[in-house]
Amino acid sequence: MNTKAPVEPTEREAPLPATREADWRRAPIARFWRHYGLAALFTLALLVLWEVIIRGFDVPKYLLPAPSQVAVALKQDWTAYLEPAMWITLREVIFGFLIAALAGIGLAILLHLFGPLRRTVYPLLIGSQTIPIVVLAPILTIILGYGIFPKLVIVALICFFPIVVNGIDGLRSVDDDFIHMMKTLDGNRWAIFKRIEFPGALPSIFSGLRIAATFASIGAVFGEYAGSEGGLGYVIIQATPNLQTARIFADIFILVLISFALFALVSLLERILVPWAPRGNAM
Repeated sequence: MNTKAPVEPTEREAPLPATREADWRRAPIARFWRHYGLAALFTLALLVLWEVIIRGFDVPKYLLPAPSQVAVALKQDWTAYLEPAMWITLREVIFGFLIAALAGIGLAILLHLFGPLRRTVYPLLIGSQTIPIVVLAPILTIILGYGIFPKLVIVALICFFPIVVNGIDGLRSVDDDFIHMMKTLDGNRWAIFKRIEFPGALPSIFSGLRIAATFASIGAVFGEYAGSEGGLGYVIIQATPNLQTARIFADIFILVLISFALFALVSLLERILVPWAPRGNAM
């Protein structure tokens, strides 16, 4: 006869208490509210104030629409105008941003590894930013046509500079003590770059990518202003002479969402790929 006492479940095997399980489920909501709750409330207050002012002073819709009128325009014009234009602009933003990211990170690495090249190219890179993009956009449209290519170039040019600058700064700001330690261990130049410099520069590189993510939709709209047959910028051009201001604001709202989504995607990739990066609690 087996008289062995039953084994008590270990702490790992024991189920979570109901209160702890509820707290665990509410944790993402609590974190979101702690970081973004004030911003959400402030935005809601601004929208309510905007609505009250427009309704109270009876401002014409063609002059400045109320948020409710923008929402109506977003719903009415979504299928016919806004959704097809959104996919065109979104494609320009994503591919242009990817081109800028690859080219920017690659050039930052080259300029860091080769000092003479950095001293030659870096001043020219800074000087290129003094040329307004609104001047380059029509020229690129004339050269490359009215397709997607000039828009990709414009988006890449706008996003390129912050990625390069932050990448170079990150690669050059690595602690010299780590480099000296690698040299004492007979580490060659490639080993130092692969194990010390590039991982240490990733937080700065992602900072540049986040900045560029907020500029990408601006570049796409500039390109569509210069010459296009579709896109959110094209919708704004068509709506302006017809005084369809609510459609313009709905268009701008979609552009803001695209920028937010791209920024959030870059931030998520940083959390996955660079878990050691320091993160403050600014928000």
